[in-house]
Amino acid sequence: MKTKVLTAHVPLPLAEKIDQMAARLERSRGWVVKQALSAWIEQEEERSRLTLEALADVDAGRVIDHQAVQAWAESLETDKPRKPPR
Repeated sequence: MKTKVLTAHVPLPLAEKIDQMAARLERSRGWVVKQALSAWIEQEEERSRLTLEALADVDAGRVIDHQAVQAWAESLETDKPRKPPR
């Protein structure tokens, strides 16, 4: 796989944590950064996918009234909680 060098300025405390993690795992600093960046990108891609899915639900009218959700949430503190709204 081809690679590309990226340069980033990070706060010293973060750089020190990366160095500590690399030493603990017996891996290179680059390996730790690559793992962290890969995990972050995966998380952001999933967040984007879920956002698009939610917007499609709204466009299709698959929503729950805010007041119904609020009444349900407030009922959770009572002796007779309501069923979740649908």
